[in-house]
Amino acid sequence: MVDEIIKSMQAKMDKTIDALKKDFVAIRTGKANPLMVEDVRVDYYGTSTPLNQLGKISVPEPRMIVITPFEKSVLKDIEKAILASGLGLTPNNDGIGIRINIPELTGERRKELVKVLKQKTEEKKVAIRNLRRDANDDLKKKTELSQDELKGHTDKIQKITDSYIAKIADLEKEKEKEITTV
Repeated sequence: MVDEIIKSMQAKMDKTIDALKKDFVAIRTGKANPLMVEDVRVDYYGTSTPLNQLGKISVPEPRMIVITPFEKSVLKDIEKAILASGLGLTPNNDGIGIRINIPELTGERRKELVKVLKQKTEEKKVAIRNLRRDANDDLKKKTELSQDELKGHTDKIQKITDSYIAKIADLEKEKEKEITTV
């Protein structure tokens, strides 16, 4: 029963790490990445549809994203959605597809992105700690555990939590280096 609690906690922590990686992809680094726009929602015949379902997203050059829609009629809708997405990207509609040039980041913008990065990592660290707390609470409900067994299991949970916090810190350092490198 204790192993199930720990495995469940680890699975949730893995999902938290995956969510952080996905959040990091959305943070611009000055390089084009199809994942930056893939989840932009486009109003397609009254339905909010992810951009990646409406066309092909490619990166022909390090600073350019090209979106080739499956239907040319949706070009204007894609353009509007990208402008409204808050990504700070300007789409260029050439009648065949949409080209997005990724501008070079200014020093000020890099600092802002590092702040966003730190905020996202702190949120995920809090989520990891909450998972630890939940697992410890579940263990305390197990009345058949002695105090020594409980202490051993909580120590194990703490070591696992520390390893996940360290993973988050490593990912943060890596992404911060990526953002601040000119």
